[in-house]
This record gives sequence, C-alpha cells and structure tokens, in this order.
Amino acid sequence: MTSTVARTPPVADRAPVPWLPWALALGVVATAIAYPLTDGGARDAVSWTIVLLGTGVTVSAATVSRGWRTGLGVLVLVGAVAVLFEALGLATGFPYGEYTYSDLLGPTLLGVPFLVPLAWLMMAWPSWVLAAWLTRRLARPRVVRVLVAAYVFAAWDVVLDPQLVQAGYWRWAHPEPGLPGIDTVPLTNLGGWLLAGLVLMTLLDLLVTRTARPRRTGDAAPLLVLAWMTLGGALAHAGWLGLPGSAVWGVVLALPVLAAVAVQARR
Repeated sequence: MTSTVARTPPVADRAPVPWLPWALALGVVATAIAYPLTDGGARDAVSWTIVLLGTGVTVSAATVSRGWRTGLGVLVLVGAVAVLFEALGLATGFPYGEYTYSDLLGPTLLGVPFLVPLAWLMMAWPSWVLAAWLTRRLARPRVVRVLVAAYVFAAWDVVLDPQLVQAGYWRWAHPEPGLPGIDTVPLTNLGGWLLAGLVLMTLLDLLVTRTARPRRTGDAAPLLVLAWMTLGGALAHAGWLGLPGSAVWGVVLALPVLAAVAVQARR
C-alpha cells in the first residue's frame, strides 16, 4: 500500500490570490466612471485612485500569470524607464516637446511626480499583453509584438493626455501643431510616446522572456482595464468632458486593433 503526501510548494512558487487582478480591474472601471462626474479636489482623488488601482492590476496580473519574478521585474523596469524618459523630457524637451508639471500631482523624483511612473505601469503591461495575444500565432513574433505594443501604448496616451491637460496636471509650452481636433497636445508628444514605447516594450519583452513561468491565467483583467480606459475614455471625452477631438482619435486609433482582435477571435 502506497500513500501520497501532498507537498506544499515553496512560497516563491505560489501564485498570489488569482482573483486580485479582477477585483482591482473592476475597481478601475468603477472609479473611471466616477471621473467625469466629479470636479476639483474630488476629481484629483479619483485620478490618483484610478492610477493606484491600475498599477495594482499590472503588478498582480503579471505575478499571477507569469510568476513573482516577472511581477517584480515589471514594477522595477517600467518605473525606472518612466522616470528616466520623463526626467529627460523635462530637462531637454526631448522626445515629447517642452512641458511642465503643475503642483497638483504632489511629490516628485528628479522633477517627475510619483503619479506619472505609476500611470506608465497601468498602461504598459496591458499594452504588452494585448500585443502578445494578437501575435501568439506568429512563428517569430517578437518584433511584431514590440511594434504592436508600442502602438497601443502610444494610442492610449492620445486619449489620456488631453484629459489630464484639461485637469491642469501639466501643460505644453508649444501645443501646436497637434492632431486635428486636439489643440492642447503637440504632435511631438505622440512621436515621443512611440519612441518611449519601442524602448520600453523591447525591454519588457526581454524581461518576460527571461523571467516568466509557464502560467496561462491572469491576462483578462489588464485587457479589461485597457479596453475600458481607451474606449470608455473616448466615450467620456465625447459625452461629458467636452473633448470630442480626442474621443474621435481614440476610436480611429482603436479600429486597427479591434479588427485584429476580431480576426484572432474568429481563428
């Protein structure tokens, strides 16, 4: 007679609570719905809450889906790249154009408010996850995956940046020329985000390749955040925030991605 004794995996190999990314993602959705319904100090609190919850989605989802080394690596890598790019932009105007932050965003590191790298964290992982899903059937997907992720990352900012300029969080010294219908954010910002996205997504892809464990759950929550913050954000811009230009551009830039998603879903 043989007996089987269940072994408890080491702490380092245990996945965190699998429902945590979903709980945080639903919190992002609920808080984002509240954003256009508030103003003043209440809106500032809502902005912080969205970003903090979104950061939690990124770190917890990366950890649940690919292990604690990936989750920790995403936190450190994205935070460091964000601070370096933003500090470079503040000091030189490259690659985004000349801009300044207001005091509404609170404490800073190298002149960069803490909220900013957290916002990068909220945006970066869902962008990479969507790109990974769209390119999963390719034989050599890395280059395409990085390009798609950088595109999604920059397109997200096209919707987000006019909203946060409107909120008074930063302003541009020379906001024109910009995309048609957006007169508060220059085209240089879009170019800067594409460049930053290419650098960040290349590093993020290398990180995941070297650290990820073979888990296949946990990607739906960041994709929910991505979908709601872009398409839901465009709806809020058109209906409540008085930003029809960024609403239209959000939809236009989302169309190629939605078409690719539809093709992949049919396959």
